[in-house]
Amino acid sequence: MTLLSISSAAKAYAGVPALSDASLELAAGEVHALMGENGAGKSTLIKILAGVVQPDRCTVAIERKEARIDSPQAAYRHGLRFIHQELNVVPQLSVAENIFLGQPYPRRFGVLVDWKAINRRALGALARLKISGIRPHRKMARLSTGDQMLVRIASTLVSGEGDAARIFVMDEPTAALTGEESERLFAVIGELRAAGCAVLYVSHRMDEVMRISDRITVMRDGRTVATMATTATTKKEIIRLMTGRDVAEAYPPRTTPLGEAIALDVRRLETSQVSGVSFKLRSGEILGVAGLANAGQSELLRAIIGADASEVRDIALAGAPLRASHPAAAWRSGFAYVPRERRREGLMLSRSITDNVTLPHLAETSLLEAFLDRRRERALAEELGRQVRLKAARLSQLCRQLSGGNQQKVVFARAIAGKPSILLLDEPTRGVDVGARFDIYMLIRELSASGTAVLMSSSDLPELIGLCDRILIMRDGRQHAIVPAAGLGEADLLHLFYEERA
Repeated sequence: MTLLSISSAAKAYAGVPALSDASLELAAGEVHALMGENGAGKSTLIKILAGVVQPDRCTVAIERKEARIDSPQAAYRHGLRFIHQELNVVPQLSVAENIFLGQPYPRRFGVLVDWKAINRRALGALARLKISGIRPHRKMARLSTGDQMLVRIASTLVSGEGDAARIFVMDEPTAALTGEESERLFAVIGELRAAGCAVLYVSHRMDEVMRISDRITVMRDGRTVATMATTATTKKEIIRLMTGRDVAEAYPPRTTPLGEAIALDVRRLETSQVSGVSFKLRSGEILGVAGLANAGQSELLRAIIGADASEVRDIALAGAPLRASHPAAAWRSGFAYVPRERRREGLMLSRSITDNVTLPHLAETSLLEAFLDRRRERALAEELGRQVRLKAARLSQLCRQLSGGNQQKVVFARAIAGKPSILLLDEPTRGVDVGARFDIYMLIRELSASGTAVLMSSSDLPELIGLCDRILIMRDGRQHAIVPAAGLGEADLLHLFYEERA
């Protein structure tokens, strides 16, 4: 049975079409993947379904009856629920309170908040998804990112005004999750499918799409180009449909030998969250940082860039002691950094693409380091935009108007603008489509070949194995091992995450 169909969807912004002729059909009891490059129109289509963007032209039907979705409230009444990669939670509130965000609280005598009923209904929503171990009274801030995602899904099951939840739209839900957390999410998706719900699953992670979806719809340049059964297609074919060309899936190989010079020497790095870290990074080397959730990967990078205070910080840059103790000084010393949370830590969302790309490089785009040369600034932003294959209407476009993947490209472009000697990357391809992902791999490889040393944290194990020379394993905030990437398999890497220390 068809639960939802959308046809002939069109939407333009300032004369630039975001959607031209998009269509989609969701059946009950299926996981339907929506795929396409950044800028293909996926986000606009989802916003139309959510009622936050009004289309120029569109026909929507729920169970084959035409429906009008002109507001988020209308989408909710029709049984649509949305889970985004950027978690919208209130960390200071409890799990139960977050589950009831946007819902009227149960009341006693019509006046007093019935906290017992809130906790009971929250527990019931979690139980429907067979989620155990998350207590309703626990503060959200104390949960892992994966558990917070599960709470957000549970919140969509709390009944309110209108129809019960039947259609779940998940936009890059595993982007911030570890492999273990993703498995829990997949189990929940299986429960929703078994209950007869439809799940629209948006992801750039090809392996998980091939694993959990029943059908796949591919969009390109604002149009729907194909819908097919997952079992009837291949990754190579999907990539061709997404990009309009054949794109290599393999990681670009190293073509130049590693330099002998030590670019970065970290000894006895100690913070409140990371301890026992010592390693040497050679010029041109790509050193991965890996581990289970909250093992200290991000904290290690933040400590090196000076974002977190260090109790002991003995770091040498090209043989000289590093005096920089805060991020601005580190950037001036030749570091560059791509943070994990681009919206919170990496972007000025209300400023233009150009402003965001050139921010740390104003001296290079100024006259006498006093007057900003707008022409030079635009030229730099244009060149970097081409390198990372940024899709935007214009460079003056505000970053908050970009898709998540294109926002990531802006942060990455800023990092490589100064040709850094040390590049720190925390989940550099998070939310980036397959075509642009390979382009970023090529950029990393080119920077490495030019002598830039790269320290890269990633939860994508094939990415670490395929791109890195060595991998530093973190466990419980401590350095556990450093191993060569050559010859490693995913199972070998996972074994290192879990094995007991000798």
